[in-house]
Amino acid sequence: MHSLPSPAMRPLYLKPSLTLCSPLHSRPLSIRLFSSSNSSILRKFQSHHLTSRKPKYAHLLARNCSSITVKSSSELPRNITRESVPDEKLCALRELFSKPEIGIDAYIIPSQDAHQSEFIAECYMRRAYMSGFTGSAGIAAVTKDKAALWTDGRYFLQAEKQLSSSWILMKAGNNGVPTTSEWLNDVLAPGGRVGIDPFLFSFDAAEELKESISKKNLELVYLYNLNLVDEIWKKSMPKPPNKPIRVHDLKYAGLDVASKLSTVRTELIEAGSSAIIISMLDEVCWLLNLRGCDVPHSPVMYAYLIVEVDRAKLFVDNSKVTPEVINHLTNADIELKPYDSILSEIESLGGQGAQLWLDPSSVNAAIVDTYNSAFDRYLGTLGRGSKTFNDSSGQSLASMGVYKTSPISLAKAIKNPAEIEGMRNSHLRDAAALAQFWAWLEEDINKGVQLTEVDVADKLLEFRSNQEGFLDTSFDTISGSGANGAVIHYKPEPDTCIVVDKDKLFLLDSGAQYVDGTTDITRTVHFGEPTARQKECFTRVLQGHIALDQAIFPENTPGFVLDPFARSFLWKIGLDYRHGTGHGVGAALHVHEGPQSISPRFGNMTALEKGMIVSNEPGYYEDYAFGIRIENLLHVKEVDTPNRFGGIGYLGFEKLTFFPIQTKLVNSALLSDAEIDWLNDYHSQVWDKVSPFLDGAASQWLWNNTRPLTRQ
Repeated sequence: MHSLPSPAMRPLYLKPSLTLCSPLHSRPLSIRLFSSSNSSILRKFQSHHLTSRKPKYAHLLARNCSSITVKSSSELPRNITRESVPDEKLCALRELFSKPEIGIDAYIIPSQDAHQSEFIAECYMRRAYMSGFTGSAGIAAVTKDKAALWTDGRYFLQAEKQLSSSWILMKAGNNGVPTTSEWLNDVLAPGGRVGIDPFLFSFDAAEELKESISKKNLELVYLYNLNLVDEIWKKSMPKPPNKPIRVHDLKYAGLDVASKLSTVRTELIEAGSSAIIISMLDEVCWLLNLRGCDVPHSPVMYAYLIVEVDRAKLFVDNSKVTPEVINHLTNADIELKPYDSILSEIESLGGQGAQLWLDPSSVNAAIVDTYNSAFDRYLGTLGRGSKTFNDSSGQSLASMGVYKTSPISLAKAIKNPAEIEGMRNSHLRDAAALAQFWAWLEEDINKGVQLTEVDVADKLLEFRSNQEGFLDTSFDTISGSGANGAVIHYKPEPDTCIVVDKDKLFLLDSGAQYVDGTTDITRTVHFGEPTARQKECFTRVLQGHIALDQAIFPENTPGFVLDPFARSFLWKIGLDYRHGTGHGVGAALHVHEGPQSISPRFGNMTALEKGMIVSNEPGYYEDYAFGIRIENLLHVKEVDTPNRFGGIGYLGFEKLTFFPIQTKLVNSALLSDAEIDWLNDYHSQVWDKVSPFLDGAASQWLWNNTRPLTRQ
């Protein structure tokens, strides 16, 4: 029996005080999707990282970030022709609205699974199934006569192509574009009911949503027992994943499970909590030194973890648990429980008066609501008012739940020496695969071989697969020629991709998951002769990349302070880009992690700390023309400065990515001597570090592409 909540397997759970479509929560709820709030869903767009988070996760990056407000309207370009046909899925969904046990006027379909993941298993891609838009970030709202989809600047062009005429595209962040709640308030009559699946919304998001729509007398309805999209999709819905879990070797993890659990328990005691629910998949994997295969590109498994002061329970599908994993968990004194029993366990804890630590930005609303209701009943058994009873110290027991950011988030972000070493090593092997790939690609392109964007992505995967410890790509490879490079999250498809054009810019953003690390690199090249405009734009992106790479900053500096370093050279000529400059990266985990980010989202006050890993990826994109991005990963390190103003330390960056930047695209006249020195020194390091892994044509290619740049 699969334990994931598929359409046939959603836990049949209904609190005694609720009907199937009960309005939620005794606590006031609020959310304003795609506003400046800190909700978990919003952070997918205003990350980081978003997630946004992010702030829990701050995914402000080229593949997961907020858009920057631009001047274009929310309407599609007039030259985009969209087919006008009835949408059978929308019709089927709307028919469910009027069922007596449902009774809603609108339904919201987010991108997330029950763990607020960025990458999700195919069986949970409900928004993509309903709308046809396959970008990783977006949210859909369907009423009885309208359907709208919000996404950010990374996906505007993609959404224009993929949405049918039945959908309204809302370009989140653009002037005049309403938020999801504002739109619902406008199109629904007072007294209308808005349905959501509470497993797919964080508690923060559900709270903000309820408050926002209540301003127009709209009611939020939790549909606990069924997801409406699943009801339509169930005949063809992919099966839940069930591949085995594996132990993440201690030589890569750096810390054993007992040590990590001990630290968490210390945090519990200090916070006055007796237990914590951990629902973010990468946090569960990191804490238990486990890895899975449930989600494309991310080595995680679907699971919850409850850590108490004297015990811990892992909620997971037992069919995925191998004897090695059982032994590993037994040694760490961790009990196995069915994945679908999480709500009953939460209800039990609340019913006992446990002080449960909940991260409201990541734990889903179903869990938090279950805990709150059970705790209220516990207070009732004491014979006191649930909102007025005080314990012996005078503290209100109605607030015994601890609502704060998960302590795992920051602990995971600060890598230990073993994790850093694994990242260094995996990046060098990855660079060797890339050198072999680029040597092959340039040779075939120069021979006139017709290669599509998909051919290129597939060949890169082939080279990476030959490297020791390779497991998977860390995201869908972005292989974009010409205008497709301007689609920030472009994914080439066999039926629609184009042939790589020798006379146009080519952008390749890719990464890999290895047993010891996670990589993420972007390079932009031209196989022929670039234009002066392309060279200027590329050079200004490079200048921003160099400026951020060389930045030295005091401790306690949040990432948004550094974001202008990467943009200033574009700003000088009135250009910019619609994504963040840097996202956190996991060590053999999620390619996007928080809480750190380097982005314009000044709401994320998380300071960059020694041991964190971030990307450095400024870019520039001209719609329907070309895209440019240069990305390396950086390790935050201490810097020995001659002074220590204020008695604090200073930080800088160590490069993890070592791969050539095409000098053909550089206008050296725009570079300072120091910038030319940086590029030449970088290429010297690339040759020294990567050449020992290569021979033959790949070695020659690396040599040719790491020669010093001289001023023109």
